[in-house]
Amino acid sequence: VIIPHFLEKTEAYKLLIEQIPKEKLIVVDKKIEGITGNYGAVYENFEEDIYNALSKALEPLSKYHTLKLIFPDDSYFPKEIIKGFKNFCYSYAFNYKIVHNLDLEEVNEGEVYINLMESDLVKILDKIITLNLTVGEQVGLISYNETPLKKFIMNGLSTISTDFATMGRSAAQLVLNSSKEHIENPFELILRGSL
Repeated sequence: VIIPHFLEKTEAYKLLIEQIPKEKLIVVDKKIEGITGNYGAVYENFEEDIYNALSKALEPLSKYHTLKLIFPDDSYFPKEIIKGFKNFCYSYAFNYKIVHNLDLEEVNEGEVYINLMESDLVKILDKIITLNLTVGEQVGLISYNETPLKKFIMNGLSTISTDFATMGRSAAQLVLNSSKEHIENPFELILRGSL
């Protein structure tokens, strides 16, 4: 069972995975393009997931003028997230920006920040608190990947997240059944006070 989160932008990991007998291989979280053979997978559809989740949040998002996706250069997250984010902004006429280095980013009223990395969540919250801006009114915040703590931060952080429990159960079933099925995992929006 492999969760293919590789920071290196090389093809070496594909060559390594290609050597694994496919009848024993289960890939979890994201698809790996170019892997041959018949193997099992539980995956996220990153491009469509973010687009659909943001579409469900259209009403609270409409009180803001700009959406900013915090996507560090050294992230293991797939670039399909950026594509889905941009497509959403084009479809619904939002100004947008991809922020690669949050340390250099100015926070302004009327903006929504979508963070992927927990370290960036701490940085953006610090900036918002320092500027004395009200989360959910003057500035919006959406955090990627639900965790139990997020419902307690800033009157509740809105999240967009894959369903990790379902992903785990699906992967376990693939292993137990020696299945070669490819299963798209559910993705959800949880609206809370930060938006």
